[in-house]
Amino acid sequence: MTKENAIKFFNDKQIRTHWDDEQEKWYFSIVDVVGVLSESIDPQAYWRKLKQRLKEEGNETVTNCHGLKMMAADGKMRLTDVADTEQLFRLIQSVPSPKAEPFKIWLARVGSERIDEIEDPEIGIERLMETYLRKGYSKDWINQRLKSIEVRKELTDEWEKRGVKKGQEYAILTDDITQAWSGYSTKQYKNLKELKKENLRDHMTNLELVLNMLAEATTSEISKEKHPKSFIDSRRIAKQGGTIAGNTRREIEEKTGKKIVTGRNAKQLDKGKNKEIDGK
Repeated sequence: MTKENAIKFFNDKQIRTHWDDEQEKWYFSIVDVVGVLSESIDPQAYWRKLKQRLKEEGNETVTNCHGLKMMAADGKMRLTDVADTEQLFRLIQSVPSPKAEPFKIWLARVGSERIDEIEDPEIGIERLMETYLRKGYSKDWINQRLKSIEVRKELTDEWEKRGVKKGQEYAILTDDITQAWSGYSTKQYKNLKELKKENLRDHMTNLELVLNMLAEATTSEISKEKHPKSFIDSRRIAKQGGTIAGNTRREIEEKTGKKIVTGRNAKQLDKGKNKEIDGK
């Protein structure tokens, strides 16, 4: 079974999954999830009835779900209804089962916390710090990571002023910057660190974070001075900002004799020791 067509387990029950490398999304077999949560002796029939009821209610999540071929119990590849993470959470809310209740409570709590963070952004920062500490990151790394978020926000604010569209255009510019400073596209960089949905910056060493910040901060400053009038102009500036950081990377590597951009990710780093986070 490949990484792209994996089988995950929930309470010792199989959940078939598919990783879409192009969209960078996990897809889950709905009938498998519904079967686990409902404990139905016939998950297929249960899903058909639930699907029909949700359609009658005008549920758009069901309408937007699509099918993928997955390995069935008989060993053959059969078309199966699948959902991405967001769609799956919506469907879980529609399953009347005690096993689904913890998910519903968690979703309600996350929603409440998100509203709190919108009203008071400092709460979000504090929760983020607590999350990183629980994962075992050092305080030095966390401070660096929080600074990188600030630098990134300043850059995206500048892009917004210049008429760059959120989503695809942000992704293209980010890719230009990453390629120019690290030598890898964003996808290649994530593949190097064996990541999928995980945030790339959460798996960078201190030095990688510093160079990424330098690239983004430089791009932001050049853009403020040059006032790009088009997306093409912004791409040119993004490559310039990334190249400056890339030159710095190469100079450091020449002096130290060590590669800065590596395949190490958070799972491989000894996060309790600053010397590992610093890449020394």
